Amino acid sequence: MQKDKRIILFARFPEPGKTKTRLIPALGPAGAADLHARMAEQTLVKIRRFAKQHSAGFEICFAGGSKEKILGWLGKDVSPSPQSFGDLGLRMSTAFRRAFNQGAKQVVLVGTDIPELTEGCFEKAFDALASHDVVLGPSTDGGYWLVGMKQNLNIFSGISWGSPEVLSQTLKGFEGRLSSHLLSPLRDVDTLEDLASILPHEVSRRPYVSVIIPALNEEQNLQNAIRSAEDEAAEILVVDGGSTDATVGRALGTGARVLKTGRGRALQQNSGAKEAKGKVLLFLHADTLLPEGYVNHVFDLLLNKKVILGAFRFKTTLHTPLMRFFEKAVHVRSTIFQMPYGDQGLFLKKKTFQALGGFPATPIAEDMLLVTRAVKRGRVQIAPAAALTSGRRWEKKGIFRTFLINQMVVMGLAMGVSPGKLASLYHHKAGNFFPTDETRG
Repeated sequence: MQKDKRIILFARFPEPGKTKTRLIPALGPAGAADLHARMAEQTLVKIRRFAKQHSAGFEICFAGGSKEKILGWLGKDVSPSPQSFGDLGLRMSTAFRRAFNQGAKQVVLVGTDIPELTEGCFEKAFDALASHDVVLGPSTDGGYWLVGMKQNLNIFSGISWGSPEVLSQTLKGFEGRLSSHLLSPLRDVDTLEDLASILPHEVSRRPYVSVIIPALNEEQNLQNAIRSAEDEAAEILVVDGGSTDATVGRALGTGARVLKTGRGRALQQNSGAKEAKGKVLLFLHADTLLPEGYVNHVFDLLLNKKVILGAFRFKTTLHTPLMRFFEKAVHVRSTIFQMPYGDQGLFLKKKTFQALGGFPATPIAEDMLLVTRAVKRGRVQIAPAAALTSGRRWEKKGIFRTFLINQMVVMGLAMGVSPGKLASLYHHKAGNFFPTDETRG
């Protein structure tokens, strides 16, 4: 049933580098996009509360992304529709016209960057529309954070969008022919000054992602792995398990943080996670390279509320037909069965990692056991880009043999064989080349 009152949330899909660009110098591309996403989500919470209490409808009119991505991000109840082409005025005018054509009697449109917005603001806006043609919520920068109408009106022509005269030009444009009501002014978040005034706790810059690299005698590979992870949105933590070569020195030479623990990949990764400052944790093997732009892939996948854990496609440095076949087999396993391995660069939010209890303290398959826990709580998604893993272990003992050993471990875990027994089998079958805490394919 069509509801008389409707709220339109004008939103942009969060994309690092394209969202809240004036805040990027202070927060970084991913930090600015993450702030935008959280403000939009908080605004939607308030809209949902009002809609439920007052029998109002609501929809998302979005720019960027896609309908599927909006639904994954904000939920299936948001009724997403793309914004039209043209300037802001034309896009808002189109959204209003569509809402009235669908039967709405009173329509209010708001943006996503007004932290001081409350459910009471919507109540006052709809109350004002009972006796006025137009309601506007002035913002302190000369624009407005809300606009409402009770019929489709042409009030957005001849406006210098983005200028301090937006509100005054809008009022002057319909002066004498329409009645209007102004709500209390609120401040939207566009600049660092706005952010410091309204959300001062958000001003300090923090890494979006912490890349945690467990290492043991990896002097030949570590620096390349670190370089692949370097990004202004990332901190890099190398967790050394007692290397006797130049691993620690080379890690320090790159500027990465170095932690020292006992040996064991689960222990090392859990120790790194405990010290990590990022919102997201990404676990990277020391002989694996992340794809270019990996932060954007991480951000995009984890924005979907159904995705609990992500990973990259599996690829090695070997280029034989048999290796390419097994890479495709791994992709099938990762996507259909949602079972990526550690050398695919597992990533998830830190709070999720903590809720899952971290990596289990086992001598083998700690990655599989974590993923098994995760898939019970949400979706495991594979990014379209590939992490490139060294083919040294596959090449040393043979591609087919290595693949079979890995599958024996998978089947053993599925049958309930303890990781300790599997570790002994793995070590024996691999002919002592694969230590229990080394990378698998």
